[in-house]
Amino acid sequence: MSPTSIAEIKNIDHLGIVAGLIDEIGIVETINSKLGVDSREKITAGVLVKAVLINGLGFVSRPLYLFKQFFDDKAIELLLGEGVESNYLNDDKIGRVMDDLYKYGLNNLFIEIVLSVIKKFKIDTKYSHLDATSFHLHGKYKREMNQEKEEEITKERPIFITKGYSRDHRPDLKQCVLDLITSSDGDIPLLMRAGDGNEADKAVFGKILIEFKKQIVFDSIMVCDSALYSQENLKLIENLKWISRVPMTIKKAQELVQSVNTEEMEEIEEIETEEKEIETEEKKKKTYQDLDGYKWKEEIVNYGGIKQIWLIVESQKRKDSDLEKLDKKLIKEKDKVEKLLKELKREDFETPEQARYKLKGINKKLKFHEIKEANFIESKSKNNKTIYKMEGVSYEKPEEIEIQRKEAGRFILATNLVNDDDKLKPEEIITTYKNQQSCERGFRFLKDPLFFADSFFLENPERIETMLFLMSLCLLVYNLGQRELRNSLKRIKIGIKNQLGKLTLSPTLRWVFQCFQGIHFLMLDGLNQIVNLTSERHFILSCLPSSCQKYYLLS
Repeated sequence: MSPTSIAEIKNIDHLGIVAGLIDEIGIVETINSKLGVDSREKITAGVLVKAVLINGLGFVSRPLYLFKQFFDDKAIELLLGEGVESNYLNDDKIGRVMDDLYKYGLNNLFIEIVLSVIKKFKIDTKYSHLDATSFHLHGKYKREMNQEKEEEITKERPIFITKGYSRDHRPDLKQCVLDLITSSDGDIPLLMRAGDGNEADKAVFGKILIEFKKQIVFDSIMVCDSALYSQENLKLIENLKWISRVPMTIKKAQELVQSVNTEEMEEIEEIETEEKEIETEEKKKKTYQDLDGYKWKEEIVNYGGIKQIWLIVESQKRKDSDLEKLDKKLIKEKDKVEKLLKELKREDFETPEQARYKLKGINKKLKFHEIKEANFIESKSKNNKTIYKMEGVSYEKPEEIEIQRKEAGRFILATNLVNDDDKLKPEEIITTYKNQQSCERGFRFLKDPLFFADSFFLENPERIETMLFLMSLCLLVYNLGQRELRNSLKRIKIGIKNQLGKLTLSPTLRWVFQCFQGIHFLMLDGLNQIVNLTSERHFILSCLPSSCQKYYLLS
């Protein structure tokens, strides 16, 4: 080394993986082609979005207003392109790009990116899952709920920031809603939509699915929770294929769940498999394992004018849990009844009717017990007035308890796939609905404290919608990377060590990101090299798209 040589070291860690995945998807090119490129700008909109996504997946809990500082110690030219400086990533530039993205149309842009991902990575879109969550916000907003709301899902207005049902248990804060449709294959987000803070899932889910169907070029069975299941929504989506959970508020559902005997229900038969059997048989074996303890019975039902299959399902694991909870409720209510009996015995009443009225009010609050009058005792008060005391006796309500025991562990899934051509096996309906966690996993990821926007401090609804778009892109990049890594490991049947040091074929990408901490980009005497790229890290990169490898100077 020359005495005058100066070594410059920058961090790259896992960010090369993130940058490579963004390149592989083609996000920069898509955004630049839609928003255009201004030769006077030092950095394009596409590259700026790439920087935001890298920041968002940095897992260092840095909010957007510390965006520029995030790149101060990073190999920014390697990640974003030659000549790019961190001071290019200023608030004004970010704001302009966010506004341009909003003006172009966030939903349309997201769909365009997603369709290219589906085609390039061969994402299986047989099933799509819809769900919603809320994000709480801080501050005052330009648009309040004093204007008439449009009913169309394809809206030309920003969202309304207002209080509503809070999934974060913060009813005191204003919020916005994020609707998400994801694939069963890899939890890939297929659609994102920002919604008003007080938006009800039941009111919009049907319209969202109709709009989604207009934009996609593939056939998909839509999976949703009970928020979709209403007569109005079922008529709206009668030409779509769907699976949904039936709300237990429907009388017919209550009757079926309570009347079906366990002996009438079927269960999956164990599948004998050998090591040499093909992957299809391995999937069947996994299905058996996933459905161990499940039983079901099919019923053909006409609800809302739509012919459909109702699958009454019983889960033994859930049944055991429900029965345990029921026993605790019975004990708790029995203790409550004993206290009420003592209080009732001490209370003075002017007339028997007054006592009976009090007893009637008490019984309304009891679910599994009933107190009946056993005896009235007439006596005189201190001022010589006639008073009555009532002694009561408590009884359990065996019919109500039996109903609860029959309902334990049971729920109903419905589908309009009733024809022989597209009818699904019960096992497939259940496993598909269980994959509804696909959306929930995405929401947990977006709300993680290490993510860059678990709550918002932006000042206008348009920017908030754009932030939700950028967050959804982060989820797309993350889940696609995780899917590609897992598929590669399964193809070569070689695992990597997880947090416990055990080999796994299904690592989380977050764990891989942690494994890549401490990788540096060294510039010395005009030569560039990556420091701390161990053989294990080298192997992981070989299982990811080639675009990821180039950031670690491997291609």
